Amino acid sequence: MATSIPEGAGIGRAAMSAELLDAETEQELARRWRDKRDERALHRLVTAYMRLAVSMAAKYRRYGASLNDLTQEAAVGLMKAAEKFDPDRGVRFSTYAAWWVKASIQDYVMRNWSLVRTGSTSAQKSLFFNMRRVRAQVEREAWQGDEPLAGDQIRERIAQDLGLSLRDVEMMEGRLAGSDFSLNALQSGEEGREWVETLEDEGPQADEIVGRRRDLAAARAWIRDAMGALTEREQLIIAARKLRDPARTLESLGAELNLSKERVRQLEAQALRKMRQRMEESVGPEARELVAAL
Repeated sequence: MATSIPEGAGIGRAAMSAELLDAETEQELARRWRDKRDERALHRLVTAYMRLAVSMAAKYRRYGASLNDLTQEAAVGLMKAAEKFDPDRGVRFSTYAAWWVKASIQDYVMRNWSLVRTGSTSAQKSLFFNMRRVRAQVEREAWQGDEPLAGDQIRERIAQDLGLSLRDVEMMEGRLAGSDFSLNALQSGEEGREWVETLEDEGPQADEIVGRRRDLAAARAWIRDAMGALTEREQLIIAARKLRDPARTLESLGAELNLSKERVRQLEAQALRKMRQRMEESVGPEARELVAAL
């Protein structure tokens, strides 16, 4: 679609001065756009219902987005509606467009509410936009019935009313509790200390790194010692099959050693038995895990 969308406050001004279309004119414009791709008809149709888009956008200002941005998204929804509208179904364009405008605005609000994706399913979207209203209703009914409810009881009632799981309600409640803040922001009462400094490092700690290096060095020494119990041909097979990534195939080793595939497999099994025996004799129980891996 090549028709343009006014920017910023220009949308609101254009909406207030737009013409009001009767049903026949609306149908005619929609057909001219659908059948002939008449952009003048499209522009006139969309402009006539910008008043609807602006009105719906204003209802979502409480979610923190600017009215200009919301109105732009509403206008995008209006354009999508015009593209998909079928005038032969006997439905007024305003009725059809309202769904697309609402969907476009809600998608924008959810995308920009948090850096963490708030939700994408229809159930999550319903929860996002209805949770405050349902919570207020539940609390009001409890107060009127002189039945004070704890936080977990309120969440259970919300889940029941919306037909969702308690886990979904708890997760969304956390998302709606507050907006994002920077991990580089300074903590109150902690001069010079940023929030990022309180995050636990999930990587290996120094003692773990030292321990792993020590264990790896010991394992390599055990393997070198066990390899000493093998013949030169057995050493070649074990190195190619167990100590190389990717491991060589039995067929390729057989071709190199002028042996059958089955004979190479037998020599590999024989060499492994020798290594296990050597390691169990020289190292003892400490080498059991490494022996089992061979």
